[in-house]
Amino acid sequence: MTSSPGMAIWLTGLPGAGKSTLAEGLAYRLQERGWIVQVLDSDQMRSVLTPAPTYTVEEREWFYRAVAFIVQLLTQNGVTVLIAATANRRRFRDYARQQVELFTEVYVKCSLKTCMERDEKGVYEKALGGQATTVPGLQAPYEPPRDPAVVVDTEWASPEEGVQQILESLEAQSFLGGACLRI
Repeated sequence: MTSSPGMAIWLTGLPGAGKSTLAEGLAYRLQERGWIVQVLDSDQMRSVLTPAPTYTVEEREWFYRAVAFIVQLLTQNGVTVLIAATANRRRFRDYARQQVELFTEVYVKCSLKTCMERDEKGVYEKALGGQATTVPGLQAPYEPPRDPAVVVDTEWASPEEGVQQILESLEAQSFLGGACLRI
């Protein structure tokens, strides 16, 4: 087993864009290569960190700082961390980037219309029904990355194609050479 700093791969995009699906597929492919991988899905993390989320600006600031701290701890111990989280403001993702030695950002691009059609979690339905007031892309701004390592357009790319795009990007950035914990 070799240990060196882990890397963080933040998958960002609108709710329903396919971040979690891509993160799970990417985790599987990296684990096949012998990598130690942890997926941090914002929905799962919120159920523990903010079980009754309000999605206020202050709560989002706190939540994403907590996520960045967890990512920092894991990567310091050689774990590859895949973060599937909208993080609608660039500053949330930029803060994490400052905390982690090896960090890359994936923009999971999808139109609001398609995300609303997918709406498996009922996020947009709640917003349209007045039960949610801060849904990114609809009632709250979403700031896409300025310079993502890769853009995966999930309106056209299958999950398998998207994972392959990300892997190719990681290889091009030399992230898959020797860094991170392997078994």
